[in-house]
Formats: sequence, C-alpha cells, structure tokens
Amino acid sequence: MAVSPTVSSPSLVSFMDESLLALEDEQALKTVLEQLDSIPDVELPSVATADPIQLSYLYLPRKTNPIQWTVKRAFDVVFTASGLLAISLPLLVIALLVKTTSPGPLLFSQERIGLHGQKFKMYKFRSMYVDAEERLKELMAKNESQNNAMFKMKDDPRITPVGKWLRKFSLDEFPQLINVLKGEMSLVGPRPPIERELTAYEPWHYVRFSTVPGLTGAWQVSGRSNIKNFNDVVRLDFNYIRTWSVFQDLMILLKTVPVVLFAKGAV
Repeated sequence: MAVSPTVSSPSLVSFMDESLLALEDEQALKTVLEQLDSIPDVELPSVATADPIQLSYLYLPRKTNPIQWTVKRAFDVVFTASGLLAISLPLLVIALLVKTTSPGPLLFSQERIGLHGQKFKMYKFRSMYVDAEERLKELMAKNESQNNAMFKMKDDPRITPVGKWLRKFSLDEFPQLINVLKGEMSLVGPRPPIERELTAYEPWHYVRFSTVPGLTGAWQVSGRSNIKNFNDVVRLDFNYIRTWSVFQDLMILLKTVPVVLFAKGAV
C-alpha cells in the first residue's frame, strides 16, 4: 500500500521542511525503531542488525501486494460511486440545512497531509462558523487532547447548531467521498492531519504517512474522541498499516456503521 523506498530516494516524507524526518537518515530511522519498540505486540528487526533500507520498511505494510492494492482501489471506487447515488437525497437535505442556517459556503475545504507527505484539499460539509480558523488560537488552551497533534474540545463554540448534529453522526464527512474518487483518500486508513499539527509529531508518528489516508479507520472504531492520547491513535494506525488486508478494511467499514448510527465516541 505504499511505494517501496530506494537508496536514491531523497525522502519519502518531504514536507518542504528540512527539519522533518528523512527515511534515508540511518540514525533517525534507528531512533524511530527504538521508539516503536515500546509498542506492544509488534515484531521489529533488531537495531543492531538493521540497515536504513530495512528500517524504512517499518513505514510500509507487512505485505505490499499489487493485487491487494488494485482490489482496494477498485473497492473504493465502486462502493463510493454506488454510495453517492444511494445517499443523494440525504446529501441534498444536508446541503439545504447548512446553507440556510448560517452564512458561509456549503463545503469547507482544508489542506491536509496524505500519502508520503503529499498535500491535498480535503472536503467537508461546513459545520463551523466562517471565522473558525481565526478563533482556534484562543481555544488551544482548552484542547482536550494530550498534545497539539490533534485538537479536540467537547463544547467547541465555533461549531454551528446544525454542525454539531452533523458531527455527532459524522455526516459532515460525506464530501470526502469526492476525495476517495480522486484517489487522494481511501474509505479506510489513518485520518489525514493538518500541516500545523506536524510540529507536535514525534519521529515515529510519521508512520501514518506510509499509506493513503481514510474516511474511517482503526481510531474511529476503537473509541474515536474518547481516545485523548495521540500516541494511542498512532499505535492503532501503525498496527493497521502493518497488518493491512482487504478483509480488515471490510471489518472496519462494518464496525463504522454502528459507531456512526449511535454516535459512539462523538464530541
């Protein structure tokens, strides 16, 4: 599910910032390995015997199967296209609610970081007031997450009344089906972060960028906003990436249904 690294590759996670981790840096990779050693139930190569290329494969799924890649992409396209047709009427209702209850655009687009550090515009139904980004700095002190790698606040005053309902049932995420059709996202995978959140990342957190980000994933079906520690989020993503299979994607999608319907772990 990720491009195999090569010795000549300048970096698989280049974010236009020389301070960020480069996979060909042997010492950096050994540091990552040592930090990953703290994750339970994960088999890793020895620091003493691993070379940079071996270590770089920590950022890849255990099995990189082209057929599975193709099946996953085909699954995404077929189910997403079918899903958009099936939910076209609810999408129209949501669109009317968003546009008629608060001023601002229908969709909110935001630059996110995806596979191997590629930037893309991620879409959502707008669930916040138009000045939400400007008000974020004043709210950071109330961040309920245990570090600044993600922002979570139970009663975020930036969220509109309709937006609160949309977020409770994850309905604001539906426009990301467009991102899935474009190949920027998958139905299942780690959630893509905002670039500013990378300043709080530890080296081993960059494992999240070794696969395509997803609409849902291990974090969503394991507690979602009840998980406050970002390290726990990354551990879930890491284990998903290392053990990935089409069957696992199907199981996560099935588990997502009751999570959404009953708003489990919603803020």
